[in-house]
Amino acid sequence: MNASSLAKAVIDGILTGGVYALMAAGLTLIFGVMDIINIAQGALIVLGAYMSYVLSVHLGIDLFVGLIITIPAFFVLGVFIEWAFMRRLRDNERTAMSILVTYAVAIIIEGILSVIFGVDFVQLQASYINSSFHLLGFYLPYIYVFGFLLAVVLLGVLYWILYRTHFGRGVRGSLQNRSAAELIGVNVNRVRALSVGIGVSVTAAGGMVFGATNSFNPSSGYDLISRLLSIVILGGLGSIGGALIAAVFMVTLEDIVAVVWSPVWATLVYYASLIVVLSFMPNGLFGRAAVRAQ
Repeated sequence: MNASSLAKAVIDGILTGGVYALMAAGLTLIFGVMDIINIAQGALIVLGAYMSYVLSVHLGIDLFVGLIITIPAFFVLGVFIEWAFMRRLRDNERTAMSILVTYAVAIIIEGILSVIFGVDFVQLQASYINSSFHLLGFYLPYIYVFGFLLAVVLLGVLYWILYRTHFGRGVRGSLQNRSAAELIGVNVNRVRALSVGIGVSVTAAGGMVFGATNSFNPSSGYDLISRLLSIVILGGLGSIGGALIAAVFMVTLEDIVAVVWSPVWATLVYYASLIVVLSFMPNGLFGRAAVRAQ
């Protein structure tokens, strides 16, 4: 192991962490607004990957251009999921029951994808997926750089929506006190539906980047959900910025361990870091109380 290998591991970890943050953003936003743990997040990411696959293979649409179609489509899907499944959960059992309900959503998505596409693994293809460029002595894959930049842009847009718009004030008001928000004219059901729609729409972008960097099949969501939940918990439930920081930290740490020690131990350290941090900071890096006070 040399300094060059270590630096490469750090760079790869940062770029890959940005991609994971993009995939986790919708998960943490939905929890922050509705106290719902969306176990279907992994399945939704895979669905986004397959939608990009269809647009690319059958219609010849570039992966990034295809987001113009998939992001609005996922927004509508998110609003439908909130209306059909989440709105009916009572407040006193919302968090616990959401695990079962969203798991059912995941099963439905997986079943539909299996019927349509089968169980064989596929991967998105484009000229920039297997290409890289040379910078400061390192070869950086275009797709990871593009994915990281996309994550920064979309997470920045989410932050702007939540903290710089009237709608965002309604969202944060609903978080702090639903009854008070309703008294001042906030339509809480509408805010929640739109918030879930936004959270799921971001997942479409995460699914595209995931499909471009990994082979996948309809059941690939199960491999993702544990990692995404770990990122959201470490970053602080409901914190978008925390998800980005946690994703970069955990994935970079994993890559460093793989280079310095052994790839066998990398995954163990990934989850062990979560336990260590939560032992000292039970609410994660940016706990919910801090998020709601902003």
